[in-house]
Amino acid sequence: MIEKYNLKIPHSVFSGKDALENISLILKENHVRHLAVFTDKGIRSAGLLDLPMAWVEKCGVDTVILDDLPAEPTYAEAQKLVDQCKACDADFIMAVGGGSVMDTAKLASILMTGEYGIKELLDTPTRAKKCIKSLMIPTTAGTGSEATPNAIVAVPEKHLKVGIVNPEMIADYVILDAVMIKKLPRKIAAATGVDALAHAIECWTSNKANPFSDIFALQALDMILNNIEQACDNADAMDAKNQMQIASFYAGVAITSSGTTAVHALSYPLGGKYHIAHGVSNAILLAPVMRFNEPACRERLAAAYDRCIRGSEATSEAKSAAVITRLEQIVRHLDIPTSLTEFGVPKEDLEALVASGMEVTRLLVNNMREITPDDARFLYQQVL
Repeated sequence: MIEKYNLKIPHSVFSGKDALENISLILKENHVRHLAVFTDKGIRSAGLLDLPMAWVEKCGVDTVILDDLPAEPTYAEAQKLVDQCKACDADFIMAVGGGSVMDTAKLASILMTGEYGIKELLDTPTRAKKCIKSLMIPTTAGTGSEATPNAIVAVPEKHLKVGIVNPEMIADYVILDAVMIKKLPRKIAAATGVDALAHAIECWTSNKANPFSDIFALQALDMILNNIEQACDNADAMDAKNQMQIASFYAGVAITSSGTTAVHALSYPLGGKYHIAHGVSNAILLAPVMRFNEPACRERLAAAYDRCIRGSEATSEAKSAAVITRLEQIVRHLDIPTSLTEFGVPKEDLEALVASGMEVTRLLVNNMREITPDDARFLYQQVL
């Protein structure tokens, strides 16, 4: 465990029944005149944007809606929305959506300048400073982007997703209202939910785990393991959905103080080159990587068993194995693919995957068990 650690979290977080009503309070206390709303066309067509916009309209602020954002955007696609935000003279940003929407909005909050753009931040992410305050309203329970200083963009020329990390991107306000995920399709709820599960267990077993991150990671893991299936299976299970949304936020907070590990590192090439959804990529790799890591983090996994599963296993080895089995059960129950063959990834691409995965040193250094190229090859072979 590291000896020095810190925790940075959003300024204000609202949750619980009718949490969306706080939008009016936030806009008024910030004297907002020109609001930029980041979302996507899927959110708009589903009618989800109407819920927060009803509270925006009560404030009578000038509003521009920016929704031309694809799933898993490249840095150039994200830059287009950032440029649109700059052009509309916004003095406050509100994001309503999943991880890509919130990540792009966070980038805009530090890029209301003509000096540099997202491309320049790929190499020097901390050069940017916050220019404009932001409010995040997640429409999934999984990415945790509302809590993190991270923005993930695809870099096509590298066939990789890259994380831009800058504490200045941490949101000023967050609203967690389970009504925003009530009608989330099961497939999306499952993929994003397992993403949150990966965040929690990776941060709990990270080299950078510390007393701050542990509080949030272990609580998130407990909530997710005991609510994810019901939250995905039952559209009316609002308590389980609320638990998942809070757990996703907690897991995001854990990322800010600790960090994800090899599950995320090796999943980035899958999204960058093959456009596999981020949560699905993590789900495919979750059990194989955790089983590989198990000898190095057995006691941590056993402690997670005692807190979250509370079964009859007696030894650390048995408890640790039971946690990994539970991860596999969840992925199977949620009907998430466990093989890359279902996405047309050819075995001939193995060496390219290994090379790309090993580039994600920002996360690989967090892994309690060292990952060599041979190890990465072994892990990819298990899912090809």
